[in-house]
Amino acid sequence: MKNKFVILTSALLISAAGFAQKDQIKAAEKALKGGNAAEAVNQLKQAEGVIANATPAEKAQYNFIKGNALKDLANKKIETSKNLSGAAKAYQEVLETEKAAGKSKYSEDAKTAIAEIKNQLVTSAIEEGKKNNNKGASELLRQVYDLDKTDVEKLYFSASYAVNAQDFDTALAYYDELKKLNYTGEGTSYYAKNVLSDEEEFFGNTAASKADRDNKVRLKLYTTPRDEKVPSRKGEIYKNIALILIQKGKTNEAKEAIAQARTENPDDNSLMMAEADIYLKLEDYVTYKKLIDQVLLKNPNDADLLYNLGVISSKTDPAAAESYYKKAIAIKPNYTNAYLNLAILKLDGEKKLIDEMNKLGTSEKDNKRYEVLKKQRNDLFTSAIPYLEKAFELDPKNEDVGTTLMNVYGALEMSDKKKALKAKLGK
Repeated sequence: MKNKFVILTSALLISAAGFAQKDQIKAAEKALKGGNAAEAVNQLKQAEGVIANATPAEKAQYNFIKGNALKDLANKKIETSKNLSGAAKAYQEVLETEKAAGKSKYSEDAKTAIAEIKNQLVTSAIEEGKKNNNKGASELLRQVYDLDKTDVEKLYFSASYAVNAQDFDTALAYYDELKKLNYTGEGTSYYAKNVLSDEEEFFGNTAASKADRDNKVRLKLYTTPRDEKVPSRKGEIYKNIALILIQKGKTNEAKEAIAQARTENPDDNSLMMAEADIYLKLEDYVTYKKLIDQVLLKNPNDADLLYNLGVISSKTDPAAAESYYKKAIAIKPNYTNAYLNLAILKLDGEKKLIDEMNKLGTSEKDNKRYEVLKKQRNDLFTSAIPYLEKAFELDPKNEDVGTTLMNVYGALEMSDKKKALKAKLGK
């Protein structure tokens, strides 16, 4: 009799808790409808301890209201990132609960809400990145990936932000995950020019993005559609894995990682470049040169490859870098960045000259040396002008190029050109 009484008492306690949780869910729903999301969350917290024993229908309702309440708080800019994350998890619970129960009362609305939250999380990540909160941006994009495992690109960018935050352990884990998924990132990016703003806009890199872009072009809301091939990111991923391993003092593992990638993907140019860059970082110039020669043999007329070789060579061999940039331009005459980097190569010598000029005294000998150095500096500027002018011609909206060119004109006392360019830049 005593045991039966205990069982009966327990049943009464569970029953009472069940009634209380229903009341709290109703109170939360009422508060949310009344515009008080914070009170709704508070009511749901009181039911948190017993919701595990609720029916599937009650669990789904509880999590759906919770998701709506947290999403509402986020939309009101209250702990935006935290509440978006919490809302997403709540909606995921709704989907899992109803799928297991074979029901779908809230599922469609939950899916729609998750899609909205994904976009909001991406926007928040971009904002955090602009504020140099790279760790926060990485965490937000990881949440986006966890919401939709098909959106592997978000994991890639999450890893990139982790690198910028110098959170190398997290970055390495994410890159390893990308490696297992065999992610390349290859595809096509879709652009078009907005008729109202006359600015080119990025639509995305999916079939849906292309359809959206093409439809808006047909409606004459956008013009000048443009497709841009996105190269493989595999080389960058393996290179970053190797660089992180080097950072950790695991040089042999780094070499093995990049070599394994090359073995598995012998025709991947990005991996060949990545391996060369690793040996450059290790200051193994013999192996570096050997790899570069292999790259050129396979792709002698690839403008992008020649440009990348120029970037890598500029660190150790400016003459070779200049040659690569000029070859890239010969193949692709409108290669803006190649012109810009040629100008930078020329201007890089200025600091050394200025440092020596500043150390000179006022003796006759020093004054003569000063004039020699001044002429060398002017020659540097003069040699950079054609490349800067071409880069600005190709990309007139690039203020950095315009400002640099204007400063060079000023240093050479080319007043008329400086004045004309200043007017063009609106300065």
